[in-house]
Amino acid sequence: MGTEGEKLGMLAKDFMRTNPDVKVKVTPIAWDVAHDKLITAVAGNKTPDVSQMGTTWMGEFANTGALDPVPDDIDTSQFFEGARDTAVVDGTTYGVPWYVETRVLYYRTDIAKKAGVTPPKTWDQLQAAAQALKEKGGAKYGISLSPNNWQEFLPFVWQNGGDVIKDNEMTFDSPEVVEALKYYQRFFKDGLTADSVPEGFDVTQGFVAGTHPMFFSGPWHMSLIEEQGGADLKGKWDIAPMPKKKTGTSFVGGSDLVVFNGSDNKAAAWAFVKYLLRPDVQRKWYATVSDLPAVQSAWEQGKLATDPHLQLFGEQLKDAKSPPPIPKWEQIASEVVNAELEKATVGGESAEQAAKNMQQKASSIGTE
Repeated sequence: MGTEGEKLGMLAKDFMRTNPDVKVKVTPIAWDVAHDKLITAVAGNKTPDVSQMGTTWMGEFANTGALDPVPDDIDTSQFFEGARDTAVVDGTTYGVPWYVETRVLYYRTDIAKKAGVTPPKTWDQLQAAAQALKEKGGAKYGISLSPNNWQEFLPFVWQNGGDVIKDNEMTFDSPEVVEALKYYQRFFKDGLTADSVPEGFDVTQGFVAGTHPMFFSGPWHMSLIEEQGGADLKGKWDIAPMPKKKTGTSFVGGSDLVVFNGSDNKAAAWAFVKYLLRPDVQRKWYATVSDLPAVQSAWEQGKLATDPHLQLFGEQLKDAKSPPPIPKWEQIASEVVNAELEKATVGGESAEQAAKNMQQKASSIGTE
């Protein structure tokens, strides 16, 4: 999918040079049609041998019986734990992490200095920093948070020691989720973040302009800030780990690789997957498309080992989680979590009521 599909042919050529009896044909497809194309392929029993797979799709595709379990000779302990968990469904590992991303806090160091604040390390410090950046730093807002983005909200639940599913039962109405919702709500109630995100708005613009001096995002934002901010912004921004409550857990995303049960070339397919997991190949892939390696040992050499920003992402990946690998997660995330989160942040709904609604609606959709 995406850039990976466009660039993977380069690694495929390298693989074929050392495996002349294997031919790898890469078919690039757009992300917005990939899910439906793969579902259709499974239904018609015309799947590819190997596919890139969105991490939140793993439960759904594993549930169809279409995925080949990962062979025992692939050591899954080589991956970051949060990324590894995305491919484990009902105790069986059906895929391997290919590349990863996680979220950290981006902040304007010049505005923080003016406001007299240092990078926040706790929930209380994050709120105090947002207040100071607005009141003393002169920023329009203290932080940029989305009123309806489950990927931004879930880390606060995890940081508070909570989760959204336990023992195959939804736990949206737990005290930990309610408390996380109340904390998230406060930024909106206190006017520290915008009530809405204008169409076409890119937080990079607000960050460069100084109106939105803090936000959470992944590694791709570093180059966007450098491009849009140019020389004027150099030395005026930095990144910091997630603030802590009980933990400092972040969200882990990225992509997995799977082999389909219907493949006539399973041995060759898994051999190609193993090649893509080699630390030297993972580093080469990072240099090609800027995808962070899922294999931890790939971070021990080159720019990944020396660049302080990349190292911070590497450290954050050691404390990062993924949403539950259940078949209906995408539906629950968009139709339930995002909808109720927006009611709580800007619609006047209480955190308790929002959590109760999430629990009822998610439970009615179910885990299967």
